[in-house]
Amino acid sequence: MPDSQRSELIRALPYARRYARALTGSQPRGDLLVAESLRDLASRAGEALPARHGLYRAISQKAASLSDGEQPHTLTLIQRELLLLTTLEGVSAGQAARILELKPEEAEAQIAAAHKTIRSVSQTSILIIEDEPIIAMDIEDLVLRCGHTVAGVAHTQAEAVALAKETRPGLILADINLGDGGNGMDAVTEIMQSMTVPVIFVTAYPECLLTGNTVEPSFVITKPFEPMTLATATYQAITGGVPLP
Repeated sequence: MPDSQRSELIRALPYARRYARALTGSQPRGDLLVAESLRDLASRAGEALPARHGLYRAISQKAASLSDGEQPHTLTLIQRELLLLTTLEGVSAGQAARILELKPEEAEAQIAAAHKTIRSVSQTSILIIEDEPIIAMDIEDLVLRCGHTVAGVAHTQAEAVALAKETRPGLILADINLGDGGNGMDAVTEIMQSMTVPVIFVTAYPECLLTGNTVEPSFVITKPFEPMTLATATYQAITGGVPLP
């Protein structure tokens, strides 16, 4: 593999990990999927895709080959992949179609059907952990627009732990850096000692949380984000991702 291609793949790895983790609902399974996809990619030659898109394709193909074929979810595997690519990863519908080797009109139809379905099947109560009051208000508005309820808004680590115990939310949406109020990941770690709840982390610098070297989040979205990004990530978090052997 040429050095330039290797460098492009290294730069694409954090985003590939984010996609695979969100697709599988797990850091270990997602990172393993990336590793296996990299091996598959290395055995191919001449794929006319940018490195990042090529990795997305390899991950999607590997996920399809590992799936047991059952779809216990409202959305199909292809619909999940299309939503994650176009919302979480920010590629266009046309690019997503090329990555998944679909006709553009087929991809558009699948995305439209998924958009119509997703908000009605993933509604839950969400605890927001965000230290900036204005940003917290914006996130609260997005949560409500997605059809969820707000279990509470915590501005510090201590508030987050107390509110989680009081409200028992269906999902936690946590900023990483809480300024003087602590750390969002530490807050979640403390909350998890007394309950199990899906978590989506929000950060302006996702690549810093996607190194694959330590225990890291399964679901990471980038600030600022759109309602459909939140809806997609919430659906994946609540349903546990795509079950793979």
